[in-house]
Amino acid sequence: MKSPDTRFYVPNLVIGSQELSPDESSHAIRVCRAREGDGLNLTDGKGHFALGIVEKADAKCTQIRVEKIEDSPRPKPLLHLGIACLKDDANEEVALHVSEMEVGSITLFRTDHSEEPKDSNLQKVVRRSELKALVSLKQSMKAWLTEIRGPIPFDEWLKNYTGDIILCDLGGEKNLPPIKKETTLLVGPEGGFSPREINLVKNYQNGEMKILGLGETRLRARTAAIVGIGKLV
Repeated sequence: MKSPDTRFYVPNLVIGSQELSPDESSHAIRVCRAREGDGLNLTDGKGHFALGIVEKADAKCTQIRVEKIEDSPRPKPLLHLGIACLKDDANEEVALHVSEMEVGSITLFRTDHSEEPKDSNLQKVVRRSELKALVSLKQSMKAWLTEIRGPIPFDEWLKNYTGDIILCDLGGEKNLPPIKKETTLLVGPEGGFSPREINLVKNYQNGEMKILGLGETRLRARTAAIVGIGKLV
């Protein structure tokens, strides 16, 4: 019995027989060439793993049997990313790479300098970012799916947020101690947060605020997000 070196997403894992979605079925049968009797590694993105035995190999509707579900504790403390809405496919690129790491959520901000269309609700961007996060969940073999949130005005988010904050800035510390409680890394748009927004962050009162430097060169927002999270996980 072989098991493809990837995980398949089953949002509602249960003991017994169930069906894979059409997309997961196609990937299992056409790409991984799974056959009846083969084992598929499964996850629901909510902290559960299972081995599913293929009972019916169908590229449109594969049926599997699950005999045991294993729990995977959520990493503590939780690390999150808050990033301004960027242009083109930059937010999707960030979601793809950051979601490979143990990051609880990515929140998209509308900021003073963010570059998104102001008359758009950005639901296409959010949906595509969710799909990238799902791809990364399966590829990285994680137990927990990184949630995509927003878009939300930055001021509103900051007013309601409770937890520690780490702001990416050229003048920040190169190395910070390990995070000890729920923390959000903040990355502004191209050109950075506005002076008004930086002042709001520096006066944040609902947790500790630190500033993280990412080197001597100026990084693009998408690069800063990936490098910053990489330094904290």
